[in-house]
Amino acid sequence: MIAPGFVGVEAQLWVWLIAMIRPGAAFLAAPIFGANAVPVQLRLILSLALGIAALNTVTITLPDGGIASFAGFSMVIGEVLAGLAMGFALQIGYAAAFVAGETIGNTMGLGFAAMVDPQSGQSTQAVGQYLSIVATFTLLAMDGHLMLISYVVESYKALPPGGPMLSGQTAYNLVMFGGTLLGAGLTVALPVGFALILVQLVMAMLARSAPALNLFSVGLPVTLLAGLVLMAMAAPIMAQGIMASLRAGLEQAEAIATGQ
Repeated sequence: MIAPGFVGVEAQLWVWLIAMIRPGAAFLAAPIFGANAVPVQLRLILSLALGIAALNTVTITLPDGGIASFAGFSMVIGEVLAGLAMGFALQIGYAAAFVAGETIGNTMGLGFAAMVDPQSGQSTQAVGQYLSIVATFTLLAMDGHLMLISYVVESYKALPPGGPMLSGQTAYNLVMFGGTLLGAGLTVALPVGFALILVQLVMAMLARSAPALNLFSVGLPVTLLAGLVLMAMAAPIMAQGIMASLRAGLEQAEAIATGQ
């Protein structure tokens, strides 16, 4: 028999569980929060804290049949999709740094130089790792992580739990935004990549004019040195491109949070 003072505890726990699904899904897909180095316990605590804060803006009503019913399952699916969409929108903007790093690294001849990325746990090129660190610092400097948290909390007004799921237009806009990833990455890599292509053309002309020149022993050091110098010179411009990509991701996450 349940004590009289604990009659509503189970229902309240279920409400908190539903409230923390959307922030947890957003943190799972978003950069920084979804890194393998972030403990799962910390993500759960943050999700619960945001879920409780969101309860001040909306009232969550559990289905009559509970979570195990069809209505409860639909509610959980809607919460997961809303959270994943907002986190994935920011992840798309963040991934432009990886695309730029892959492009520059291949042009410099560093396709063989790879290391483990702590964000995704996958092997990435050294240049991509460097630009991912720049993107992380840029996102933190522009308070992007706090903006994402505010969007998740505000999304409960436009997309209340148990209400309508993401519309087809919202999903279409997210897919179309993902199509801009390659363009954003190439925009970030354009200052260095285009100059390195010119260096490659110069080395090709030298190889044609002096066939005795060992291109492999001369071209790789020249390309590496030119790439490092160009990256140091173009660092402010590349940082601005990464910031613009992150800002576009945050704007897309805000559009999803407001139901647009």
